[in-house]
Amino acid sequence: MCGRFAITLPNDAMAQLFSAAPANDLPDVPNYNVCPTTRIHTVVGGEGGRRLVSMRWGFLPHWYKATDDGPLLINARAETIATKPAFREACRQRRCLIPVTGFYEWTKDEDGVRWPWYIRAEGPLAFAGVWQSWKAEGETIDSCALVTTGANRNMSAIHHRMPVIVGHEDWSLWLGEAGYGAAALMTAAPEDLLSYYQVDRAVNSNRASGPELIDPLDSK
Repeated sequence: MCGRFAITLPNDAMAQLFSAAPANDLPDVPNYNVCPTTRIHTVVGGEGGRRLVSMRWGFLPHWYKATDDGPLLINARAETIATKPAFREACRQRRCLIPVTGFYEWTKDEDGVRWPWYIRAEGPLAFAGVWQSWKAEGETIDSCALVTTGANRNMSAIHHRMPVIVGHEDWSLWLGEAGYGAAALMTAAPEDLLSYYQVDRAVNSNRASGPELIDPLDSK
C-alpha cells in the first residue's frame, strides 16, 4: 500500500507538466508529509481538457452517509478494482493522475520498531488513481484513491505492494483520452525506475513537516 507521500513541485509547474488548467483551491506546496484524508493534487481529463484540481485522499463510496461511515479507502487494489462495488464504476469512468515527488514505506526491525524509507525516481511521478464526487446532506466532496499492485523485485525488499506509476507516454490512456486499454497499465513499475533510502522516524508522525523528512538517515 501507500500511506504517505511528498510533493514539492510548485502548482504552476505541475499544471505545465500535465498540460492541465489549475484550479484556484490547490493545496499548499511543498508538502513533505502528505497524509490520508487531506486534500491532494489530482489531474483529471474531460471534454474541456485536463484540469489540476484538489481532492480528498480517501475515496468515499456513494453509500457512505458520512466521511467516517466505513473503512478509509486510500488505496484500490489493481487486481480487484474492476469488481469491487466501491471502485468498479470509477475504474471505468473516473480515472485520475496523482503527482508526487516521492513516497514512504515502512519496515520493522527485530524489535518491532517501524523504520521509514523514502522512495523516489529521477523526476516527478504520476500515480494512477480513481475518483468520484460524494454527496451527503448538501455537501459535495471530490475524493480519490491510489491504485496499487504487487511490488516489483526491487521494491519487494521493503513492501509487497506498490503504487501503480503511469509513464508520461500513457497519461492520455489512463485519463481516458486515448480510448480503451487502461487496464494494461495496472502493473508494477520497471525495476530500475525507483531508488530508496532510510529516513528519520520523525515522519512517523502525521504532524511532522519540512524538507529534512526526506534527508537520508545516514547523512545525519
